[in-house]
Parts: sequence; structure tokens; C-alpha cells
Amino acid sequence: MKKWVAVFLALVIVGVIFSGTLAEIKERGKLIVGTEPTFPPFEYVNENNEIVGFDIDIAQKIADELGVELEILNLPFDSLIPALISDKIDLIVAGMTITEERAKVIDFSIPYFNANQAIVVRDGEPFMPQTLGDLKGKKVAVQLGTTGDLVVSDISGVTITRFQKFTDAFLELQNKRVDAVVLDEAVANAYVKTFPKFIVAAVIDTGEKYGIGVKKGNEELLEFVNTVISNMFKSPYDLLVEKWFEETK
Repeated sequence: MKKWVAVFLALVIVGVIFSGTLAEIKERGKLIVGTEPTFPPFEYVNENNEIVGFDIDIAQKIADELGVELEILNLPFDSLIPALISDKIDLIVAGMTITEERAKVIDFSIPYFNANQAIVVRDGEPFMPQTLGDLKGKKVAVQLGTTGDLVVSDISGVTITRFQKFTDAFLELQNKRVDAVVLDEAVANAYVKTFPKFIVAAVIDTGEKYGIGVKKGNEELLEFVNTVISNMFKSPYDLLVEKWFEETK
């Protein structure tokens, strides 16, 4: 009996270790991707209640190359890494910046997008910050766990209000309960275009790079994702950039 129990436990452990491999994904018939769709033009919910965007097109390309369906899970941004670690999702495709801290717990694909941070304020008001230091003594809204959250947290004297969604951060700005919102530049441009009551006061060169998150040790899936991204750089990637970012300029 002990022998069979030991065999059973070994199978369970192996199943956990190899969950989300290419063979398991193909057998399942779908690639499960986690994202937080309030981040246009990378991921957002359109008028048909569909999650679309630049990242979603990349995820679809990966699923197509695997020959499986794509399933998108809508999760809070700070829940994405725990979901990946616990095998609830196969990949994180969510405009996630590659950082040393995150790379300690998950693996990242090769970078697929370069990004900076932006400071957004209400248009027509005297407060027009040009640097992160100008936010000292101000109230700033950010999305929990994002790079904006991290860079603002390093500034002394800033009162930070954190939200699960960027939309709530902008609502706080609209209602004059904060002085600014700090978020990724491309997303800031998309919001400002939709809501002209806001303006991008400054772009901060943070030199960020986005990567797709893969569970640590899942080298086969990571290599596959890297191959798809590398191949997309040769032509389709440029078309995606034009599709999702030209409109925000």
C-alpha cells in the first residue's frame, strides 16, 4: 500500500511540475491566458464586451501556432503572478514590465514592447508636473502592483491611492480627489484621447520592457513563446503596432 501511495504522490508532483507544458495545453485544446483588461490599447473590453488589444492579438497568435483555442481570464493585475504560479493560467499577457523582483518568481519571454511612464493631470489647471519629483506633496492615483505604483512609491512626501483598475484611478482624478495619475505612456495616450478633460503633463523615461510571463521552469513553453514573438518581429508585429498605437498618437 505504501508503495502505491508513494507512486500516486509522485504522479501528483509530476502533474504539478509539468502542468501547462505544450503537450498538456494541446491535449486540453486551449491556451489559458491571464490579463487585466483596463489597459488600452494593450487589453481592454470593447463595445461588444470582448477583451481585445495588442496583447490579445499576440496571445491569439501563440494559440494559433499551438493549434488550440485561446481562453482569456480577466483577473486583477496583482493576482496574475499568483494565478500563474498556481497553474490557473498558462501565460500572463498583460503589458507586464520585466523587473528583477518579478523575475525571481516567474520567467519572462524576450521583450516585445518598450515603454515609459506618464503623468496625467486635469487639463486647464495650473498644476503641470514635468518630473516625478514634482509630485512631492501631492495626491497621486495608481494601479496596484504596476510600474506606476513602484515609481511613485519611491518618491517621499507623496500620498498614494491605489486601485485595482486604472478606470477607478481616473475617476478619482476627475472628481478632484487626487492631483495626478501615473501610468504607462501608451495607455495614458489612449485615455487622454478618449477623455480630453485629462492631459499628459509629462513622459518619464523609465526604459521599461514588457514581457510575457511564464511559470518558472517551464522552458518548453517559454522557448515556444519566444519563437512566436521572434517570428512576429519580421512583419506581423509591425502591423500590430500600426493597428493599436497609431490611433493613440
